[in-house]
Amino acid sequence: MLELLTWAVGGILFILSGMHVYWVFGGQTGAKAAIPSTGTDLLFKPSKIGTSIVAFLLALAAWFVLQLGGVVPFRFFHSFYSYGAGLLSSLFILRSIGDFKWVGFFKRKKGTVFAKWDTVLYSPLCFLLGTAILMIMLLRTA
Repeated sequence: MLELLTWAVGGILFILSGMHVYWVFGGQTGAKAAIPSTGTDLLFKPSKIGTSIVAFLLALAAWFVLQLGGVVPFRFFHSFYSYGAGLLSSLFILRSIGDFKWVGFFKRKKGTVFAKWDTVLYSPLCFLLGTAILMIMLLRTA
């Protein structure tokens, strides 16, 4: 159970990292659906550097999860497991809750392409990733 959950969460995070790398190198598919908008204008235009940083952080989070679940032998994050798992889990769960305006379960802005995808995929995925990371942490210490 622990190994399967670990690979699933790590794999999802690596896929998300790969999507950001795709966008850094000029890919367009899904880009507009991934950025909050007013309906006519994007709220921000992500820079290549910012998108690269997000890609790197997602890959780092994936590697952390794989180590946390014990499926990779290299132990770079060993002394940060408890704090790292709590922080990473909190970040994903807070993202799912959102800012109460543009993103998250409690957003007020609805009716945009981003809002639709945020409701059906992004926020639920963030909540599941956050809770799964906590489960991996708890199962690892059990």
